[in-house]
Amino acid sequence: MDAKPLSRFTVLDLTRVRSGPAAVRQFADWGATVIKIEEPGDEQDDKPGGSAQFADYQNTHRNKRSVTLNLKHPQGRALFLDLVRQADVVVENYRPNVKFKLGIDYESLRKVNPRIVYASVSGFGQDGPYAARPGLDQIAQGIGGLMSVTGEPGRGPMRAGIPIADLTAGLFCAIGIFIALLEREVSGQGQWVQTSLLQSQVWMMDFQAMRWLMNGEVPGQSGNDHPTSSPTGVFPTRDGYMNIAAMGNDIYARLCRVLEIPALIEDERFLTVPLRARNRAALNAAIGERTATRDTAEWIALMNKEGVPCGPILGMDQTFEDPQVRHLNLSRQIQHPGLGPISVVGQPMILSRTGPGDMAPAPERGEHNGDVYGGMLGLAAADLKQLAEDGVI
Repeated sequence: MDAKPLSRFTVLDLTRVRSGPAAVRQFADWGATVIKIEEPGDEQDDKPGGSAQFADYQNTHRNKRSVTLNLKHPQGRALFLDLVRQADVVVENYRPNVKFKLGIDYESLRKVNPRIVYASVSGFGQDGPYAARPGLDQIAQGIGGLMSVTGEPGRGPMRAGIPIADLTAGLFCAIGIFIALLEREVSGQGQWVQTSLLQSQVWMMDFQAMRWLMNGEVPGQSGNDHPTSSPTGVFPTRDGYMNIAAMGNDIYARLCRVLEIPALIEDERFLTVPLRARNRAALNAAIGERTATRDTAEWIALMNKEGVPCGPILGMDQTFEDPQVRHLNLSRQIQHPGLGPISVVGQPMILSRTGPGDMAPAPERGEHNGDVYGGMLGLAAADLKQLAEDGVI
């Protein structure tokens, strides 16, 4: 296979937990040389993601190299600057003041490499009244409005089942880095890319945010129902539940015919989209009475034949056995030297000429000290031994 599309870039990865690693994973999967910089020592990491043996860690940090480096040590900082001179990107998700204490902030690094693209992911932004606060995904979900629209009315706020603020902040960070790298081709200069869990979460509120910004309407919880369109939600079947999303008059009419309740098409309570939303409880009850008479697979076959959007509700085991998920190669196998063959989540993008190719397992801490410090910086084995004894690497 030809070189991967990002193979010309070198990324220094100072991130941990999830948001920063989610950004760096896009570079690692698509061929960049990613060097994960970790603190020396044998202590176990008790943060989310855990050690290199954990499934989450393997999925998050695959395709990277790992070196140990004490950035608090003067020699450690000097070695880091030597790496920066050869790098294209630095990514960090420390609290905003930490990088300045370590002397590895953007202004310090651009002095040794004006082309460096420096990316920061934080909880609430690099400045402002909340900048110094610790930021985690659930906190951003709450402040960003997501928990106020998730869950069932009257049962209190509810978090989403995935760390959506973390993951989207990572993706927006990656997008920002790509933009900065493209701009660098014109200007020849790097720049500082910033995003946060809070910014990403508010952006992700999308139409719910616009209901307030333009209409002055504060959206609330609607459970499994779509906030503004009906019938769209979860309906009982003879053997479980299914999703139906009959948006618009035409698809609604098709649904009624499939369910053999055509009278609902002309029912004055359900003639328009606003009326169906207003009378959602009665409409859902009528539809649920019919869907409960057949198995999920039967209804899905009938509805898909008539162009009614619908689908099963699967557990993770069933998801990865689904024929379309398998067709899209969303599970990728990696050969791990200690764990044997393991599977990770594949990339959700397909490029017509270039792909991510084979994947490598997440590295052990400091696994590539010799390769990186010897190969990139020309240090001899004796130098590395002394640096280790001095607590630098």
